[in-house]
Amino acid sequence: MGVTIIGVRHHSPACARHVGAVIAAIRPRHVLIEGPADFNDRIDELLLGHRPPIAIFTGYRDGTRMHSSWSPLCDYSPEWVALQEGARVGAQLRFIDLPAWHPALADRQNRYADADQRYERATGRLQTAFGAASVDALWDRVFEVADPSGIGERLAAWFEMLRGGAAADESDAAREAHMASWVRAARHDGDDVVVVTGGFHAPALERLIGTDDGRSGWPQVPSLPEGAQAASYLVPFSFRRLDAFSGYQSGMPSPGYYQRLWAEGPRAAGDGLMADVAARLRARHQPTSTADLISARVMAEGLARLRGNAVPARTDILDGLASALVTEALDVPLPWGRRGTIQAATDPVIVEMVAALSGDATGRLAEATPLPPLWHDVDAQIARCALSTGKHRMSLLSPSGVDRSRVLHRLRVLSISGFHRLAGPWTGSEEVLDETWRVDDDDMRQSSVIEASGFGATLHDAAMAALTQRAADVGTDPVAVASSVLLDAALCGLSELTGSLVDNLRAGIGRENDLASLGVCLSAMLTLWRHDRVLGSAGGEGLGAAIRACVPRIMWLVEGLRAIPGRDPGDEPPDRDTVGALVSARDAVLSGPAGIDRAAVLAVCRRTWHDHTAGARLRGAALGLCWCLGDAPADAGRLVRGSARPAAVGDWLFGLFALARDEAIDEPAVMRAVDEVVTAMGPEEFLVSLPGLREAFSVFPPAERQSLAGVVLGLHGHAAAGASSLVRRQGAAPELIAEAAAVEARAEALLAGAGLLDESGPVDRGGDDG
Repeated sequence: MGVTIIGVRHHSPACARHVGAVIAAIRPRHVLIEGPADFNDRIDELLLGHRPPIAIFTGYRDGTRMHSSWSPLCDYSPEWVALQEGARVGAQLRFIDLPAWHPALADRQNRYADADQRYERATGRLQTAFGAASVDALWDRVFEVADPSGIGERLAAWFEMLRGGAAADESDAAREAHMASWVRAARHDGDDVVVVTGGFHAPALERLIGTDDGRSGWPQVPSLPEGAQAASYLVPFSFRRLDAFSGYQSGMPSPGYYQRLWAEGPRAAGDGLMADVAARLRARHQPTSTADLISARVMAEGLARLRGNAVPARTDILDGLASALVTEALDVPLPWGRRGTIQAATDPVIVEMVAALSGDATGRLAEATPLPPLWHDVDAQIARCALSTGKHRMSLLSPSGVDRSRVLHRLRVLSISGFHRLAGPWTGSEEVLDETWRVDDDDMRQSSVIEASGFGATLHDAAMAALTQRAADVGTDPVAVASSVLLDAALCGLSELTGSLVDNLRAGIGRENDLASLGVCLSAMLTLWRHDRVLGSAGGEGLGAAIRACVPRIMWLVEGLRAIPGRDPGDEPPDRDTVGALVSARDAVLSGPAGIDRAAVLAVCRRTWHDHTAGARLRGAALGLCWCLGDAPADAGRLVRGSARPAAVGDWLFGLFALARDEAIDEPAVMRAVDEVVTAMGPEEFLVSLPGLREAFSVFPPAERQSLAGVVLGLHGHAAAGASSLVRRQGAAPELIAEAAAVEARAEALLAGAGLLDESGPVDRGGDDG
């Protein structure tokens, strides 16, 4: 009778085999496993015949924080094998760790994310001694592809060395004390006990259970704080989510490879890996010949012998494949030499190799698995709205269309897999009265619904809680409230939420000093205002007051952009988004709520476009805003010619066209003045002004650009029929063509200055010497 503590590396096939062998040999009365102790009353759910990978998901919510946590399990997880083998031998199964919602685990989304940085120095010494490129390569050499005999002693020595004399931090100390209390209770109950825990905790548990605290009976599981809610459910998981290369914090990388190693052994796993990589690359039309694979295999075998591996390990095979298949210099190091996600600029062949190792397996829960109320409500709502797989188009003018739209938006804000909005109202400037969605049969839908169940038991309540949490996260930031929360609340039909959001929005507007951000905020509010007849939830007096407060704040900030001392008039501080703020102000005056002071807006804009110390783009936009509000300039052509500075004319026109496109195109004097300004430019000046001019005329759609080209041709005595050729996309970039023309002009000037050019072209001087 005794306690056997097995320290493991999570998701290690070697550890899983060892755990299974020990339990089969000892046939203990108790099998205690690192896992959430509050799930013990339902631990039999894990024995219902699921297809791993799966996870225990816990959602927690109180008045100040929300927390989600997963405890993943796959076929080769030591914890999963302990559950299955323990049940087979008739042992009593218990989880012994603190609940996932406990403050000791508050900073972890993954229970099995033992902090590798605690023992980086120790693994670094071992890597140097063994010549291993990474801790994963070292682990494979010592455990996964090594002779399994003596593995228990090696594991104990490994984890004792890693833990050393280091004291646990406060959170790990609390977890270890709680686990030790369960082990002591099982020992008091009599007979043999097997404990399966992360290797970092194993040495500490050995020491903690050496003393008897005098208590009897099983420990109390901590109770939820007052007012808090928490629930745990089993969810399907996937190899993609389990893979360290995808950002998973614990366990082994390349789960597809280790699944093969678990099921078939290291030699067959290596052969399978070669086949998987070749099949994946060929499916993506990457040339992979038989000779390449033979070369990779020979290289992997040689590396294995050189590194002391009995058979090629994962990194041997990957290095062999990389040497045979990658012919270009690498911009970043090979990803299997480090932990973490794939870096940008990784060679595409390497990316595909890593993906092949990851595998695409997705778990499935047994049919008898209990599911949260949200799952049943979502299922009922999808059936009620007939949201079958495929595309769905719905009119927002019909009650049934609005109802279906709200269900889909609630699914979207909860990040339920398989629902994608393709078209619909997004900004304040469009008049869209229908939506298009695509519904996919997604393998991860069940998982995403269960994980969203932490927000509430019904789709309505869960969406409300999710948006309330998002609103709390963004605080009074007007852009985040308006663009991220308020619009979604309206689209979800959560009218009870919009009132408090609007109050936050009004408070934030008065403190916001970024003009571009206020423009985004105002545009989002106008979306709600204009579509209130459709959405039926946002056009109250509160939102109208927020819009009325936002417009003068924008104009006040515009006033501050003028007359910055010491600035060259050609310098342009406002960017394109700043012009967008004036576009939003224009839309608010023209179609927003009553009570916006049009005269005050016009007064600011007049002062701005008359102020030659203001930036050209801002001046053009201010003029455009005046013009579209009915205050047309007396001589628009003169104003264009007054902005003839090459570096500024394009910016000025962009601001004008962005605010008053229709008015400008209907005024002939504008295009005549633009043509005069451009015609008067020399090649160098034209090259300087070209980027700004291109941006300015990009405001017009293709048909209007062709019409303007016809006007220009008419000014030069040509037929407008040739306008289409002027707006047709050229083979080279316009800037390149203009630069080439400027180079040719400079060359001709040099030739003329040397007397080598006359009216007919270059002069051939001839001569005896050629």
